[in-house]
Amino acid sequence: VEKARELRPDIVTMDINMPNLDGLTSLQYIINEKICPVVMVSSLTTENSISTFEAIELGAFDYVAKPGGTVSAKMDSVAEELKTKLKLAVKSKNKFSKRSLSQNVHDRKLKTLKKAGIDAKKIKYIGDLKAVVIGISTGGPKTILDVIPHLSDELNAVFFLIQHMPPNFTKSFAERLNGNCQLDVKECSAADIVEAGKMFVGKGGYHLTLHKKNDNAIIIRTPASPQHLFIPSVDICMESVLEIFGSKTIGVLMTGMGEDGAHSMVKIKQAGGFTIAESEETAIVFGMPARAIEMGGVDLVLPSYKIGKAICEAAGR
Repeated sequence: VEKARELRPDIVTMDINMPNLDGLTSLQYIINEKICPVVMVSSLTTENSISTFEAIELGAFDYVAKPGGTVSAKMDSVAEELKTKLKLAVKSKNKFSKRSLSQNVHDRKLKTLKKAGIDAKKIKYIGDLKAVVIGISTGGPKTILDVIPHLSDELNAVFFLIQHMPPNFTKSFAERLNGNCQLDVKECSAADIVEAGKMFVGKGGYHLTLHKKNDNAIIIRTPASPQHLFIPSVDICMESVLEIFGSKTIGVLMTGMGEDGAHSMVKIKQAGGFTIAESEETAIVFGMPARAIEMGGVDLVLPSYKIGKAICEAAGR
C-alpha cells in the first residue's frame, strides 16, 4: 500500500493470502484512495474463491486463478490470461459505471414477492415460463453486478448464467450473486428442476444443457467437449434452452473475448425470441457482443446498467 501511494503504478496484482495486512484489506486502501486498478491472483481453492469474489465486490477489476496451490511454479500456464487482464484493466480505468446495488437487497430477498396472487416460485410448467440466458466472460464477475440486482423474482421466468470460469470457482460465484439478487441463485446440479424465480449458474468444467421431462425441464451437466474452447459454453446452453423454450427464449450477451454465444443469438432472434447485447460503452471486452451485433443477432444494444431493466421488460411482455 505504501509503495502504491509512492509510485502511483498503472496497475497492481495482488494475492489474497499475504502476511500482516491481507490482500482484501490492502485492496480497500488502494481502491478507496483511487490509486489504480487491482487484479487479484489467487489459488484454485474454495476458500480463496469466496475471498476472490469478495474482492470483486470491493472493487477489484478481475482475477486470475493461480494453478498449483498458494506458492505456484506454474504461473507460465496463465501468463497470457494475466497479461491480457492487466492491459484491459489499464484501458478500462474509466469504463466502469457506478454500481447500483441497493442496501436493501438482502432484505428484499427475505420477502415473499407475489404477482396477481400467485407465488411466482410455485410455477414450474415450462409452458408458462420464459427463459433468460446470460452469457458473459472477461470482466464478467464485476459487470454482472450491474444487472442482477434489477432482476425480479416476480417475473414468470427462469434464468441461466454462463460465466467462463474455473470449476472450483462457480459455486462460490453463485453464492455471492445470491446475496445481491432477488432471485434464488445457485450453481446448477444434475436433475435440478427448471422453475421461475431461480437463476442457475453453469458449473465450470461442464456444459449446462436441458432435458424435457413431462411438463417440466431438468438440467443436465454435460461433460466438456474438446471442440469448444470455453467450458461451460454460452452457445451450447443457449441452443439447448432454445430447443425447449423456442420463441420464449431471451438471449443476453455481455463482455468477453471471442464469439461464444454469437451464433446462438442469431438462432434465438430467428426463432422469434428476444436478444440483448452489451454496448461498447461499458463492455470491458467488446468481443462476444460485437460479434453478435455484426451477425445480425441482436434486437437491443444497451450499456450494462440498463440491461437488467430491459430483461424484466422483455420477460414481462
